[in-house]
Amino acid sequence: MFARTAYPLAAALILTLPGTAAAGTTEHSRVVLTDPVNTTPHVLDGIVNAIALVGGTVVVGGSFSEVREARSTRVLSRDNLFAYDLATGRVLPGFAPRLDRPVQALAAGVRGTVYAGGRFTTTGGTRTRGLALLRLSDGSPVAHFGAQVRGGTVTSLARLGRHLYVGGDFTRIGPVALTALARLDAVTGSVDPTFAIRPDEPRGGRTRVHALSLSHGRLAVGGDFATLDGLSRPQLGLIDVATSPAKVAPWRTGAYRGRCMADFPGYVRGLDFAPDGSYLTVVTTGGPGGPDRMCDTAARFETRARGEVRPTWVNHTGGDSLYAVAATGAAVYVGGHQRWLDNPSGHDSAGPGAVARPGIGAIHPRTGKALTWNPTRDRGIGVKAFLAHPGGLLVGSDTTRLGHEYHARVGMFPSPITPDS
Repeated sequence: MFARTAYPLAAALILTLPGTAAAGTTEHSRVVLTDPVNTTPHVLDGIVNAIALVGGTVVVGGSFSEVREARSTRVLSRDNLFAYDLATGRVLPGFAPRLDRPVQALAAGVRGTVYAGGRFTTTGGTRTRGLALLRLSDGSPVAHFGAQVRGGTVTSLARLGRHLYVGGDFTRIGPVALTALARLDAVTGSVDPTFAIRPDEPRGGRTRVHALSLSHGRLAVGGDFATLDGLSRPQLGLIDVATSPAKVAPWRTGAYRGRCMADFPGYVRGLDFAPDGSYLTVVTTGGPGGPDRMCDTAARFETRARGEVRPTWVNHTGGDSLYAVAATGAAVYVGGHQRWLDNPSGHDSAGPGAVARPGIGAIHPRTGKALTWNPTRDRGIGVKAFLAHPGGLLVGSDTTRLGHEYHARVGMFPSPITPDS
């Protein structure tokens, strides 16, 4: 099931599976293959921080300046954002918006648009401070979307219908004072005044939302905070967004109350709901913490419980950061610059039972143990973006070797072709 397999039909499979994918929404019946497809473009410098899928178009954001198609020698200039066709790998020639600073987050829009968030202040000379809605046809900002983010950076985005959820460390959007979390009108960019949930009491001196995940009427929020709306929610909380007004869910965990290294006061970095919303997966940084702490771990939490919730399982790297996670039902994929999984006794070393999973790995959703899936990747800073879709798993990072092949900063592991597909 996990052997390296030639995959000449990747484009054919993808063409049969169009549609917009968002984190936490795609279910796989099997683990993806270990042999990446050969069509993904190469990002020639910097780092990829975010990936979105809009119909059959992949949008890639980060901090970079040059890209190249897989079967071409021509170098294309792209300032922190580009798009390509999922089936063929062809870079969209008309989508070349010039963002003056890095992109940290992406979310699919409607009618051929994409939301981009980050540190930028302009897009092609148009003022788009921290957040923009861009047309895929020509890269131009949609004029009627007027959000202007001030006092910090946008780090995460999640859209559901007419609502766009925004996380970061900002203090204002337009004229409205906010702290790190907001809900906007997805069409106009105006702040929704009925959503007033505030993260607070950071350990590091500045409230930050590092990650958002949205599923089945609940928004998961992770970052450097101890409270949500005054309720104890150390680094992680759930918000019921299907209610009016939205309210903090009666779900809490003290798992992330403990401290890791001083350099990481808030250490939750990545979140993803299972496709059916029944559980949430969380990955962290923090440094070696031992088996009794949640530093440098992946964990599963059941979301339909109430009150205090303990993790169903915890998988330790033994001292290496995890930044990205994708739960597909068949696997929980984790990425960072880890060397091992199943390593609770490791301290920057391989303890008893540790298995090598350099840079990328997969965990059994029920047992919490590493699967045999082990394509490997150059570790570098780490995987910063996963996006599961019906055709496979997209990966964004800062290195050039994925699955023992050259795939610079972007790659995709395909879903297996089953006999009846």
